[in-house]
Amino acid sequence: MPLNKTPFFELRSGSVDTLLFVVKTPDLDALRTELTRRFEATPEFFAGDVVAIDVRRLAEDADGGEGERIALAELEKLLTSVRMRPIGVCALPSQTWAITWVNEGGLPILEARDRRGAPKPSVDEAKPNSDAAKVIEAAIASTPPPTMPQPATIIDRPLRSGQQVYAKGDLIVLGLVSYGAEVIAEGNIHIYAPLRGRALAGVHGNLDARIFCTCLEPELVSIARIYRTTENPLPAEVASKPVQIWLNEEKLMIEPLRLT
Repeated sequence: MPLNKTPFFELRSGSVDTLLFVVKTPDLDALRTELTRRFEATPEFFAGDVVAIDVRRLAEDADGGEGERIALAELEKLLTSVRMRPIGVCALPSQTWAITWVNEGGLPILEARDRRGAPKPSVDEAKPNSDAAKVIEAAIASTPPPTMPQPATIIDRPLRSGQQVYAKGDLIVLGLVSYGAEVIAEGNIHIYAPLRGRALAGVHGNLDARIFCTCLEPELVSIARIYRTTENPLPAEVASKPVQIWLNEEKLMIEPLRLT
């Protein structure tokens, strides 16, 4: 049998979908406070998520130096405590503090090809530890995207507190979504009744997903894991009104839905 073939395993190049945990502040206490608050509100929201720690947005020095730093070992522990699963670090070549931690036994450096315009190295820049990224990609099982569109799931009854519905494609709900109920979809969510519980659309990273409802009174709305709770009251022009919700960069946009 050729040395490069075996019936027991296979190594091949590939890509794996992961969430990027984009770090915008080096303040670990602030991150811990916000993560704890969100985790307590939705304890299953982060559970089991594979994430790459992205430190590329931390401010650089004016002269292009290393700039702000964060304790990556402590951040890894923090993410693990809310049931995330960190697998690597995305860093700029100038952020040698991060690369040093990697080389001293930390998580591997990953090359991210994200859709939000994060800085990408030019072809002339070195790609540190790219072999480690390939090993990670080969080691993590990924599910290929479906080749055919998923049919919409239709729920024609009210959802009571504690009930949850998950749809592979779009989700259409014809009844009330009560406080404590949860509707989740990989595509869009349409609710032709009051939304008083939680609605999470585009949960596998579909940035184009939208939420439509005829009466917005939610505990939480989310698109592609960007979410908003109603701890801060909704503006009067959308509260208890027909609305559509979509994602603009990293901000949830909520606008009245014109039905006439």
